[in-house]
Amino acid sequence: MRRRSRARQDDRRFPRLRRWSKRIGIGLLVLVVVLGCVYWALPKGPRDPMDFDSPKGETRPMATGSEYAVVAGTPWAAEAMRDTLEAGGNAADAAIAGLLALNVTFGEAASFPGVAPLLFRDGTSGEVQSYTGAGTAPAAATLEKFRDRDWDEVPEMDVWAQLLPASPDVLVALLREHGTMSFAELAAPAIELARTGFPIHEVMAHNLDFNLVERIGFQFLLPYNAEVYTKGEWWRPIHVGDRFQRPDLADTLEALGRAETAAVEAGGDRDAGLQAVRDHFYTGPLAEAILEMQDDEGGLFTAEDLAGYAGEWEEPIETDFLGHTIRTNRTWNQGIVVPMVLEILEGIDLEAMGWGSEEYVHTVLQAIDLAMADREAHVGDPAYVDVPVAELLSPEHAAERRGEMGETSYDGMPDAGDVATASRPHDPDPLIGKDTTHLAVVDRDGDSVTLTPSDFPLTPMVPGTGMNLGNRMTQFSLDPESPNRLEPGKRPRITPHAVMVDEKGGAQVSLGTPGGDVQTQTNVQVLLNILVWGMDLQEAVEAPRFMSLNFPSSFVPHVTEPHGIKLEAPLYDELHEALEDRGYEVERLDRWDHELGGVGIVRRLPGGRVQAGADPHESTTAFVR
Repeated sequence: MRRRSRARQDDRRFPRLRRWSKRIGIGLLVLVVVLGCVYWALPKGPRDPMDFDSPKGETRPMATGSEYAVVAGTPWAAEAMRDTLEAGGNAADAAIAGLLALNVTFGEAASFPGVAPLLFRDGTSGEVQSYTGAGTAPAAATLEKFRDRDWDEVPEMDVWAQLLPASPDVLVALLREHGTMSFAELAAPAIELARTGFPIHEVMAHNLDFNLVERIGFQFLLPYNAEVYTKGEWWRPIHVGDRFQRPDLADTLEALGRAETAAVEAGGDRDAGLQAVRDHFYTGPLAEAILEMQDDEGGLFTAEDLAGYAGEWEEPIETDFLGHTIRTNRTWNQGIVVPMVLEILEGIDLEAMGWGSEEYVHTVLQAIDLAMADREAHVGDPAYVDVPVAELLSPEHAAERRGEMGETSYDGMPDAGDVATASRPHDPDPLIGKDTTHLAVVDRDGDSVTLTPSDFPLTPMVPGTGMNLGNRMTQFSLDPESPNRLEPGKRPRITPHAVMVDEKGGAQVSLGTPGGDVQTQTNVQVLLNILVWGMDLQEAVEAPRFMSLNFPSSFVPHVTEPHGIKLEAPLYDELHEALEDRGYEVERLDRWDHELGGVGIVRRLPGGRVQAGADPHESTTAFVR
């Protein structure tokens, strides 16, 4: 009887459950339909289209002049540099105007206040200086803390991925040492662009081309970032040519300019004004805003970290290639790979192979892989690691590496060369003082700057300021045996770097490119095009390119793709079968794919004539006079 009674109760209960399940299902369906209708009704087109004559993919003649040459990753940055020189500024002034304009018009790839490696050439003495344009890890960023969280790598979207900001220190140092104009004057074009807006260009649109789910996730995970880059409108895609504005960043740059003006009006000189700019950032209101964000997000920064941060001028790395002098930053970035590859190739008759031949591409790829293996084994912040620079750039080492080249692709990264690298004992104190973009300038007096700013909005931005601290800590390794391992106060081996060349005929060249791990590879190919193949600057940056993936990526999750290479369409169509026969796994990239970089290059010839090359792989733009 009890069983029958229970069965009758179940019979009564289950229909009730079925009815409620049905109602819930219908309700959810109605909700989905309603949300779908709402999404369908929301505006998805451009908000405010602007006229935009895009330079991307447009070939052009080489620009030649008699006074100055500028090139930058966006047209507006190049215009700011040109206008600064026309107003009587010099190369240092123009570089800062261009840097700030890039921070606005390419801010998702090169943020204020991110990294900004540079080289400066004095036109009178010919001396070249490097500046440490990468921040350091905060004092609390120990390997043990990261490993205690069971992290095998620095997380890409976590506040712990933020490096101490570098570019405010860089711009003050460059203006103090070599500039003539005020920060406020040089920031004015960037502020105007940030207030009135500029048309979204193709690479920016690609960088921000989130699908619907990603846009919704962006809104919830990084709400202020979403406000800056999508205006909080998760339903609206990014459109090329749409007006883009950065009002919060304009306010930040204006505040820095006001601090400078107030210091000068109080009786200070130009140097006092520049110091006020620096103080406003590293110890004043902007530091307070950064620390408030860090506290809210559980970050690692302290007031002592920010107040004590400083970069420094240094002698660049220098080597010879076929009688030309190649210079780049020291080993807190990967710039040394460029002369290492060239040293390996110097003992090979490249011209006998023919440009773009199967043998030529294979040979350059082999040299790249060998140099990248040495990068992984030996290269790190020279304040913490005794990097054997002289040995890595010696003819003997290059000859040894050439002897390890073969007829087929390497099966993964080859072994590193046999040179000694040692950690340097260091007090853990920082107070010692993926996409990117680029600018280069040479002025009437022959002064020149090449600068490669970067950083991405994948970690929490500083609310109300428009400032993005990036995620460059991800370029540290959490492997305790790596020369690039995380340590407090250390600089990661960042990918952005700058390059200068003194040609044996007397010409002086400044160049650089975005592109992560492809930066060194692209710079090498452009230099080979000029120094071996005799191309002019524009031909050199427009020639099709290739890249290796056969070493650990500098970006998390640091993947190696054994045998992996990518070829730009003209090379792929001609060579992929022959290279596959050599063991490569070949991927085709479209002509002018921005993954291959966006080189900016200027040259000053003996006698004072100037030239510029602007790469159609991105919106790179040049002006000369």
